[in-house]
Amino acid sequence: MGKMLKTEKLVFEYIRRDEEGNVEGITRAVDGVDLEVKPGEFIAILGHNGSGKSTLAKHFNALLYPTEGEVFVDGMNTEDDEHLWDIRQEAGMVFQNPDNQIIGQVVEEDVGFGPENMGVPTEEIWERVEESLKTVGMLQFRKSSPNHLSGGQKQRVSIAGVIAMHPKCIIFDEPTAMLDPNGRKEVIRAARALNDVEKITIVLITHYMEEVIYADKVFVMDKGHIEMAGTPREIFSQVEKLKELRLGVPQVTLLAYELQKAGLPVRDGILTKEELVQELKRIKGSCNQP
Repeated sequence: MGKMLKTEKLVFEYIRRDEEGNVEGITRAVDGVDLEVKPGEFIAILGHNGSGKSTLAKHFNALLYPTEGEVFVDGMNTEDDEHLWDIRQEAGMVFQNPDNQIIGQVVEEDVGFGPENMGVPTEEIWERVEESLKTVGMLQFRKSSPNHLSGGQKQRVSIAGVIAMHPKCIIFDEPTAMLDPNGRKEVIRAARALNDVEKITIVLITHYMEEVIYADKVFVMDKGHIEMAGTPREIFSQVEKLKELRLGVPQVTLLAYELQKAGLPVRDGILTKEELVQELKRIKGSCNQP
């Protein structure tokens, strides 16, 4: 089984220059990252602003090239120019601001834009547009103008535009940062469905803790390195370490942790309200034993 994405000792440096073009300074945004993502996985990359997570994401579809090290998408080196289009088609990208991605005046035109550029025959474009809009639950808006949609709906249209290109992998670069809580839920639900139903590999870049509890694996970045890697449960069992990295944990995880500190035998890494309720029932049950 191949790797969908792989980075080897990836380093990326931003070079800052003054007006005359002289180098003023160099910032290492990504510093020696080794990462592997298997086909069909749902991976989350967490970190606060400036941790390097979005810079890393932009290497996965060759928007940026390594300063040192290498990046492979489905076995293709991103610096290999002849594969650039293959890489961008296989690894689609959904960005933070849907307004920057939506080009068409009508939803269905917008979604058809990618496949049209790829030279997909017209009949097939319309089939793809329809299936993509269905997948994200936006089919009834196909004739609407994107300007009349909510943030979450616009973001789902941008996701449909990526799906229409039949990618193997979709990288979501902080896709919910500009949305309200409902819009955030819509987008994460769409991402999870693509992973569950369509078996598309998902990489979710975020700083929202609640969004990563469904991932198969979470990588936590800080100052360009990967500081922690594991399942959501393994990561969220380490509340103090996350605090040091200036990251919170989901509210219910924090509540469980505080109960544990107060002496209740609550297990580590509680991720959902349901789990906490189960755990408290279990504890209550064991207290009632004679």
